[in-house]
Amino acid sequence: MEHVVITGADRGIGLALTENFLSNGYTVYAGQFMPDWPQLGELKNRYPEQMHIIPLNVGNDQSVKEAAQFVGSLTNRVDYLINCAGIFPKTEDAAGFSSAFQVNSLGPLRMVEAFLPLMQEGKKKLCTFSSETGVISLMQRVKDFPYCVSKAALNMGMHMLFKKLRPEGYTFRLFHPGWVKTYMSGKKSTVGDFEPEEASPVAYRYFTSDDEIDDVLILRDIQGQYWPF
Repeated sequence: MEHVVITGADRGIGLALTENFLSNGYTVYAGQFMPDWPQLGELKNRYPEQMHIIPLNVGNDQSVKEAAQFVGSLTNRVDYLINCAGIFPKTEDAAGFSSAFQVNSLGPLRMVEAFLPLMQEGKKKLCTFSSETGVISLMQRVKDFPYCVSKAALNMGMHMLFKKLRPEGYTFRLFHPGWVKTYMSGKKSTVGDFEPEEASPVAYRYFTSDDEIDDVLILRDIQGQYWPF
């Protein structure tokens, strides 16, 4: 049985992806940011032996460290680290930029740093949700500055980690799920091309596949297309 850590598992695509892994027999450590949100607890009731709920705010150093310690008390092996947590700031001021960077850009880097010791004996798969908004050469938007810049920084962070960790046997999956009806702005979006339950199986297959090109970092979308970044 392989062990998976998923951030942003409370709702949306993170919750759906957690269920995908559980239904396929994995042990999942699900990062919970909102303890009052009921769906993660309901999923725990269905998979009491396979699922562990981990209090986690990826935007906070201490929270990430404590999450890694907690997971380490339950297992000495993590096979997959999946960075799904993300936010879409409501403002484009300094506060909006700060919150976007802390969660979208620095959150995955905190997670990798904290969980690497637990991944040394596992499959060493680092999987991260990104976006076409972080592809500088193709950017057409004239708004949503904090979100777009934070995703560009995320892509660069993954690029640097790839250069550092690929020689140690780590494999990377960088995934653009498309326009999903998510909760990133604080409530469920009513617009988008995909429901979380439609995007998550594609992400699951991509993350768990052993048939991808591993010696080149690729941003792949929900339709299987590759994006520059």
